[in-house]
Formats: sequence, C-alpha cells, structure tokens
Amino acid sequence: SITMASEAVAVLLLVFLSGSTFGIKLEGNGYTDVLIAINPVVPENPLLIERIKEMMSNASSVLFTATEDKFYFEEITILVPPNWSQGGYGRTKTETYEKAKIIINEENRAYGDQPYTLQYGQCGSESRYIHLTTKFILDDELIKLYGPRDKVLVHEWAHLRWGVYDEFDDGQPFYKGAHSDIQATRCSLELDGKIVNRINHTNCTHIDPNNKIYTQDCVFLADSEQWENTASLMSYPSLHKVTRFCSNKTHNSEAPNAQNRMCDNRDVMDVIFTSSVDAKANVQPLKGPHPVPRFTVMQRGQRVVCLVLDVSGSMRQQAASLFLTTIVEDHSYVGIVTFTKDAKTLKPLTVIHGEESRTQLVRYLPSEANGGTDICKGLKKGFEELRKDNGNTMGDEIILLTDGESELNCASEVKESGAIVNTIALGPSANKELKMLSEISGGKYFYASENLDQTELVNVFASLTTTNGDLTHQTILLDSSGMKGKGILNGTVSVDHTIGNKTTFLVLHESQSPEDIEIKSPSGQIYDFIDFQHSSISKMHSLVIQGTAETGEWTYTIKNTLSDQYITITITSCAVSDAIPPVTVKAHMSQQSIDGSKPMLVYAEVNQKGVPVILADVMATLKSDSGDQYQLQLLDNGAGADAFRNDGIYSRYFTTSKNGRYNLKVKVQRKNKSKNNGQVRLKRHSVAPYVPGYVIKGKSLIVMNPPKPPVSEDDLQADVGSFTRTAIGESFSVSLPPGVPPPNFPPNKITDLNAEIEEDKVMLTWTAPGEDMDQGTADSYEIRVSMDLEALRGSFSGAHLMNTSDIRPLEAGSTEEYSFLSSYIINAEPETVMFFAVRSCDKDSLMSDMSNVAKATKIVPFVPTTTTPTISQYPSPNLKRSSGSNVYFKY
Repeated sequence: SITMASEAVAVLLLVFLSGSTFGIKLEGNGYTDVLIAINPVVPENPLLIERIKEMMSNASSVLFTATEDKFYFEEITILVPPNWSQGGYGRTKTETYEKAKIIINEENRAYGDQPYTLQYGQCGSESRYIHLTTKFILDDELIKLYGPRDKVLVHEWAHLRWGVYDEFDDGQPFYKGAHSDIQATRCSLELDGKIVNRINHTNCTHIDPNNKIYTQDCVFLADSEQWENTASLMSYPSLHKVTRFCSNKTHNSEAPNAQNRMCDNRDVMDVIFTSSVDAKANVQPLKGPHPVPRFTVMQRGQRVVCLVLDVSGSMRQQAASLFLTTIVEDHSYVGIVTFTKDAKTLKPLTVIHGEESRTQLVRYLPSEANGGTDICKGLKKGFEELRKDNGNTMGDEIILLTDGESELNCASEVKESGAIVNTIALGPSANKELKMLSEISGGKYFYASENLDQTELVNVFASLTTTNGDLTHQTILLDSSGMKGKGILNGTVSVDHTIGNKTTFLVLHESQSPEDIEIKSPSGQIYDFIDFQHSSISKMHSLVIQGTAETGEWTYTIKNTLSDQYITITITSCAVSDAIPPVTVKAHMSQQSIDGSKPMLVYAEVNQKGVPVILADVMATLKSDSGDQYQLQLLDNGAGADAFRNDGIYSRYFTTSKNGRYNLKVKVQRKNKSKNNGQVRLKRHSVAPYVPGYVIKGKSLIVMNPPKPPVSEDDLQADVGSFTRTAIGESFSVSLPPGVPPPNFPPNKITDLNAEIEEDKVMLTWTAPGEDMDQGTADSYEIRVSMDLEALRGSFSGAHLMNTSDIRPLEAGSTEEYSFLSSYIINAEPETVMFFAVRSCDKDSLMSDMSNVAKATKIVPFVPTTTTPTISQYPSPNLKRSSGSNVYFKY
C-alpha cells in the first residue's frame, strides 16, 4: 500500500540520518554527538566540568588549524556519574557510559596519568575511546610533561577518529637514515633539537655496537622554539609552534614509528582525507572563524526497563527469568508487557530491591503461546508503561523479543521516544528490520536461534547489562553450555580472584527435571540436587554460592538419562569486592553489516580495568540463521588481523561468503598461566608523548623534566591466574549482491616483516599469512629489496627480486625465518640502508598487498663523536658533517 511504502521510505531515511552507529557525527564541518563520560570513582567537582569545557573549546581551534580550516567541535555532551548531586544536571536520552568516546577516570596503573587511546584497528579505522585522568585535566604541572591539554586532546582525537598512529617511538627513539645519518624518530625532520645523555645532559657518546645508533641512555630534546606551523602534532604536540599534521611535503617516511608501520609509510593528512571515516565527506575549508562548541551536561538516572515479549514458550521464559533473577541491577525499575495481535501489561514498573521482588517479577512472565504478532502494538504499550514513572520515556529502555514478521510502521515513534530499544530476533522468520529499530534508538541488536539445546537466547539476556563505568557491581557471564537428548553434561569453569560474589549456577531443562546435578568446588565440597532452588513453572534449577566462591577450578555434572530433552547450564558471578576490578571481555565485529567485498574482523578485548590480559585462549563462535557455524581462534600475535602483539586485543578475519544473520559468542580461558616474567614484551596503546625536556634556543640551556614514572611489566599486565569468561557481541548480517559470485580473498598483508643484515647475509622474519586472509596456507612469496624507499613503495615490481624458489610457506600464524646471501647485498657499500618488502600469493594467483617495509643497514665499525649534535635532514651551507659520526650538527 501507499502507507506502507511511505513508512518504508521514512524508515530508510531515519537509518540514513542516524548513521550505522550511535556515535560521533560530522555535520558540515562540525563534529556533533561527542560524548564525554566521567567515571563514578571521580569525586564531584564543578571545576572539572569547567576545565573539560575549556579544553574542548581550545582544542576545537587547534583542530581547525591542524586540518586547514576543515574540522571543529560543534556539540559536546558531558555525562556525569549518577552519584553526583550538586549540579541540577539534565536527563540523558540514549547517552550511556559505554558509548562515550572520551573517558575521564582515575589513573590507570599501566599508564599512570598519561593520556592514551584504545586503538587496535586497521589504519584509517575509528578507535574505541580516549582515556584522560582527572589529574591530567586539573593539575597544570602535567602540562610540562605532556603539553597543553588542547593539543594533547587533538593528538588523541587523531587516533580516535581517523585511525592514524604515533610518529614518535619510545622503543626505537633513533634510527639510521638513508644517508647513513643518525636521526631521532620524529615527524617532520624539520624539528630541530639536540641529543644528550639522560643522566648528565652532556653530549651523548653511547653507541650500540650492534646497530651503530645511540643507546637508550641518550635522548632527543627538541628546541622549544621551532618554525611557525611546524609538524607534527602526532610527534611533538607539546611544542608551541607545532600546529600541523605531517603532509606529503613534510612527512618522514623513514622513521620507525607506528604511523609508518601501520599506514604503509603514508602521511597523516593523506590518511585523514583519503582513508578515514571522514574521507568521503569531501569537506571544504570553512570561510571565516568556526563557531564555538555547545555543551550539554547530563546525568543518567536509575535503569528503567520494560520487557516487551511476544509469545511465550519455555525457552523464552527461562531466558527472561535469568535476566530478572541475576542480570538486571539492584534499584532498577522493570515492567513486563506481552503482545500478540494486541498488547497488554503483565506487570507495571517495579523496583528491584531484593530477591522477593525479582521472584515476583518472574511469576508474571507470559506462560502461554499464542498466534500472530503486532510488534508496534507491543512497543507502544511498552512506551506507555515507561511513561508511568516520570511522564516520559527519555533514557528508558525496552528489551524487545519476537519471532514475528509483522510490519514495522512505528519507526518514527521509536526515534522520537528517546528510549533505547534493544531487539532480539528469535528464529529465521523474525522481521529482518528489527535491526533498524536498534540502530535509530542507540540500542543493541541480537539474533538467536530457536534450537532448544543451544544457549544463544540465554546468553543474549545475560549480556544485557548496563554500566556507569563501575564494573564491580555488574553480573559477569563465565560460561554456558548445553546438550540435546539423553546423557551427561559436564565441564569445568575457573573462578579467579577478581570475582566470586553471587556466583550462580543456573540449570535449564525442557520438560522433566534431570535426575541429578552435582557442583564440585576446588576444595572438593559437593553441592547436589537438593542444594538447588527449583521452579517448576520456568523449569529452572539455580544454586547461588553463599559468600565468596572459592578460587580455582569448579566442575559440574548434570545427569539426564531418562528424558530426551535439552539441558543447559549458565554460570555467572560478580566482582569479589569494590576494590578489585574484575577481568572483563568485550566482543564485537569490525562492522555490523557487510556486502562481501571485504572481510570482517572479529575482536575480543580482554583486560582488567584497562590492563591487558595476555596469553589467553580465545575462541569465537559465529553462527548464522541458516545453521552454519564457524569457529575461529582469535590471536594476539600482532599479525594478520591483529594490529599489535600482546596488547590484550585478540583478532581474526571472518571471510564467509554465505548470506544471513549471524550471532557472535567469544569464550576466553586461561589455565595456570602466570605473568611472563619479562619474557614477553607487552604493548601499550597509542599515547600522548611524554616530554623529557627541551632546549632553549639561543641560550644553550637545557631544561629537563622529572623522569617519567617507570611502568614495570607487572603494571602492564593483569595477574589473574586461571579464569573463564564468555562474551556476546551484537549480531551482524552478510548480504552479498544478487548475481555476484562469492568473494575469493587473497592472503592477508604481512605487517610484521623484520630485516637484519649480518655481513653479506640478510635475515628476514615475518608471520605467515593464509590462503584466504589469515586462514589456510599461502602458495608462494615474492621478496624484493631496494636502496630507495620511495622507489620500493611506488613500484614494488621494479625493485630487485630475491630468489624465493626454495621457500614453501608455512600455515597461517607460523613464524617464517629465512636468510639470503645476495650479490645485491655483497656489492653494496658499507653503511648502505636497504629496504625490504614481501607479497604473498595464493593458489588462485591472488596477490596480497605489499607488506610493511623493513629497513636494515649494512653495518661497519662506528666511531662516536665527542660533539653534541643538532639533528637536521641533509647537509646545507650552515651544517657541517661531524668527523666519523654521520650526524649533522650546527656550528
């Protein structure tokens, strides 16, 4: 009908205007929906809010200048904790702590007060969030250590929004340039400064005999005064006259920094305007000054949620029961609405204030199945209930569960309600437009199958927690498993020292109670059938361990030999105390829909309050609505899909060519693995550069800052022992265009190529790619070398070809190590810098992208200079080469 067509157009328009995610938007030249959230551990302080506004206002001008008058901050929301009471703050709509892109928190023991961005995507991809501490915002002494807050914020914004990387490198602060001169790792090379000894601040003479560059005892100090509009903010945001990002005219493509490694030696401006999320906007410079930012300060109240359930059935009732008895937070308000062709309220909003209120709510869950559904009638009745607490639905929440296919002609009402709508599509017949309702309201979308032996629906309800940033009161899903038919279901689950309160074992069955249930603690204590609470209505058996559960391996055994039915078990727990943050896992895809033109990436973040948890076994299960199931072991190896080794982010490519809706489950385990005692180097995320000191130009005066507080390996990783966690990611869809053949992906790009030259032999190492991205085994390698970096980047096939006929690629993820004796290297002059790159090929002759460029120098004995050098790029009339030093310095 015309009405239906008009509503469909309106729905598509709402999705387009809302974007694919609820997050930062670029409207014209201005960024809107910039959400800053303050963690509840931060004491209420009106000055903090004023300083945040000041920082963001000044940063807007810095951003405008750095992007050549193209971008500025237009609308910013500050979300204060619910325990703040002095400000008369506005009420939130769909803003939540977990959606914030800038977090204000207490110091992180892995970073201290150093600003950082949780960044682990591909070059040009948006990052997760910026982390700033209250001390960084309020204590002006930290300006000396990191630079002005506004410029530091823009440095981190470039990580967050545009997916560019740092142009300094604390791990490789010096390198040999193409002209055999020692350079400080920076961008641009126009940045002047001196290399001094960290201890006595005199000329640095300590040379590493292996690589012939300065040791870690040496430090580069930039001149406090530079040329006007010097670059780059990704290298030295602390310097007054550094106001630009590096462009193609100023970029230092040789520096061994993350920007060059991750972005194929491209300059920052190129990534911003050709590869980032803002590249397609084609923004033109703004004529005249930019507007000042507009600020809104908001506060989220207690959780108010209405379950909107279509028909019943034991599995739906059980999953909702889990949510009510275990997941939803204390002091929340919960109502229950059911709908078929009409809708009715089963239970008005009720406050959760103890076990009795939870049990009472469970009794009101629908118990009979009916035919026919009208989704919009259910939603409207849900909104009606939500209005009963304060007259509106802003900031409230709906959890919609349906298997129905009814029309969705209420998208406008959902959008205007200001409520968050989480949708759960049950079974293959559920309306595929349910995802749109979540997108336009800032909610989450899930798909779950109707297979009774699966735990998908239970897992979804277990994941529907909400947080204000305090994870110590949040229910955590440890594990879930199930079986169909007669038999015994058994397994183990690890309880670590960060959790143990309200540890719950929940057993669900289809018809007849199992004959026996046995839970065994690490010390051998047995909990059996009589220790469980039973509910014949919802067919549930639950055991809550009193006090704090023992740390160690718990085992469960469920005997079901009489009834051919499904049996499932779900184990949850909470933090052991307010003082110990729990280990958490977040799982997500790189995007929520794909047309098959490129692979998706699966991510799992494993950490303890921002401190990475490494050496875990991480398994992702992806299942489609047609029943296809894929299992991927996610890796933290810094290769293929994984950006950085040992950063607690586990990744893998997903290359399916089958259409459908998919759900995502990630199980994380670590068995008896203690800290690595320094054997594994851990990765910190993108950070604001610490300023060791500076040189006052013209006065021969060196000013040193206090040493940066050291961060030990103990601080950089979480020590939690054995543990088990399960995380559920939002569902996603694969929609290949009709008539287009399934994609055939090449091997993934090699990103960790390393080269070393010993005498006339070169040693190359890298992580093997796969036949299809990072899965399978590639067919062959093509390795080339050049003495000209730009020539290699511009024409890989034109560089010198190394003989790889004897190389047989290993399986994806394996370490490849090969040495070559080449006349190209033998005939090279001493001190020659060489650049290497690799491409891999699969059996269908599909070629990967060129790898990162690895640099190596043909080393000869090196005699250090006794003169304090001032670094510059090339010899010029006012520069003179220091005898035997290969470093330029000014006289």
